Amino acid sequence: MYDAWLERGARVRLNVPAFGPAFAKGETLDLFAVDAGNKVGPHLTFLHGFPTSSYDFQPIFDLLSGTHHLLAFDFVGFGDSEKPRTAAYSIHAQADLVEAMWQHFHVDRTVVVAHDYGVSVAQELLARRSTDNMKGLAGITFLNGGLYPDLHRPLPVQRALRTPVIGWLTTWLASERMFHKSMRNVFSKEHAPSDAALHEHWRAIERRSGHRMYDKLIHYLRDRETHAERWRAALELNAIPKQFLWGMLDPVSGPAMTERLKERIRPLRLVEMHDVGHYPQLEAPKRVADLVAEWFPTR
Repeated sequence: MYDAWLERGARVRLNVPAFGPAFAKGETLDLFAVDAGNKVGPHLTFLHGFPTSSYDFQPIFDLLSGTHHLLAFDFVGFGDSEKPRTAAYSIHAQADLVEAMWQHFHVDRTVVVAHDYGVSVAQELLARRSTDNMKGLAGITFLNGGLYPDLHRPLPVQRALRTPVIGWLTTWLASERMFHKSMRNVFSKEHAPSDAALHEHWRAIERRSGHRMYDKLIHYLRDRETHAERWRAALELNAIPKQFLWGMLDPVSGPAMTERLKERIRPLRLVEMHDVGHYPQLEAPKRVADLVAEWFPTR
């Protein structure tokens, strides 16, 4: 339940100047984070997707907390983190937030687990690191997301949100019913979420009026197009170890992404989950947790 997730974490106060002029002048943001698990175990950082929150990772947190040190947090504009309408909701700013979180929690070395929106943040983190300057990033596990924007197939509601006037109207018409419909479209039928489960995710979105932020947060799709070459190069050329755990029934970023990965990345560690849709961590949490735990780069 979402209330239990909130009880596991706390809001921390950070200054992340990339979110806009006010924050560059010293204003701070209150951001929700969960720092849990085995504090002497290997460290994992979880980056969630749009439009949900760090609560997406609750099932695998329960499976990994005995062996791993775990950090998950809500990006600015999501979940229980602050949602200022004047902030610059760019992927670069969210990447700055990740680095600020690592500094706050004294994270020296970590493997990132990234999904959906979070894969773009992870690609930006990769782009900031050369093979000679890893800066504590030991590896990345990618779950379904738009690694290659030309292959990404956004949902109708996402396309609507990108249009200025229609996007604003869609945001102000956003409802739990609309959310349920969109989510059911990206899950596999075999692992379809219950109404009760989706309601808990909606509570995270609606918290602090987050369902009125869609038109701001959708900026990430434009960022993907603008920085496509930078992030492609980081994904394909950076030597930091990577693995890909992919739901093949995903209509948004499914088999076309894995075919591109097979063409471009050598060596490639890819696990195709043929009964899973867009949310592997919610549809097959035990499989994902086991694969994350088994793969932990030693370099």
